[in-house]
Amino acid sequence: MAHIKQIKQHKHGRKRSAPSMRRALRREAPSTVGLLVDPEDFAAMRHYRSFTFEDHAVYLQQVDGLLRTLAAQGMHTTVALFDPEDYAEFCTGSGLDPDERASRSRFTAEIAAAGATVAYTGQSIDTLVPLLVSRAVRRATWEYATMLLAGLGDCVDCGQDIGRAAFDRASHLLMRLLDTAGPGTHHVVCSTPTENEQLLAVLHTARDTDGPARLESSEGAEFATVLAVGVALESQGGIVLRTTLPDAPDRVHGWRLHRGSLLPLSAGEVFSAYCTDADTGEPVSPESGVEYCAGFDVGADEPETHH
Repeated sequence: MAHIKQIKQHKHGRKRSAPSMRRALRREAPSTVGLLVDPEDFAAMRHYRSFTFEDHAVYLQQVDGLLRTLAAQGMHTTVALFDPEDYAEFCTGSGLDPDERASRSRFTAEIAAAGATVAYTGQSIDTLVPLLVSRAVRRATWEYATMLLAGLGDCVDCGQDIGRAAFDRASHLLMRLLDTAGPGTHHVVCSTPTENEQLLAVLHTARDTDGPARLESSEGAEFATVLAVGVALESQGGIVLRTTLPDAPDRVHGWRLHRGSLLPLSAGEVFSAYCTDADTGEPVSPESGVEYCAGFDVGADEPETHH
């Protein structure tokens, strides 16, 4: 029972009151705040009588104040994207009344575990909203790409899982790309067309003179999944790599995806691709201090895929 006595005492031997112990535990319990990022979502929630806010701008100010208060109390807080349509479906499926605060709280806990979230580290609300939207887009893209790969089934000739083999090859290509790119801060974009939409994945990584590239595991998995869709479908996608080094112009390299391989673009093709508006096709002025370079070979020793 010695450990129980230690919990009840200060380091100087004084007993701690129940409220002070609860406050101590509260500081160690993480919090999650569901955020309605745009006026349309906010308007949808106003149909519920228990949702008492009337103005989206005021609502955002109040959320910002709440986040700052929780941070000042030493609490770790996660901000989750609150989608009214998903909330209504959740309540229907769970048999909950959507016009209850407890229902919103339960839904927020659910999306914190499986949805798009951002850890609050003192960001302003103007910074937090686009960051959360970007995270949600990334997650939706990854989920759609994962669904596509899972639906491809097995190779009729060898019985190999096509999606898994494509992911393995895409992961290999990504690591070859980062290894060959050398030191610097790298910004990598992969674009893969599908029958229904254009998939886009973005990866940020850094590499010192010694050692491998450092990248967030979730970003790497999302990027490899989008690239794997292009590998499996043999679609005409592409990759652009921008490298930043101190006291040197940024370098931009490019590749096109062809039959599951990355073929280097010429410097002229990279310039044309990088300096063309993707929506209008109109030329875009090149950036100063940027070198448009041919892609380098990343195709050696690739694991084979089967269809």
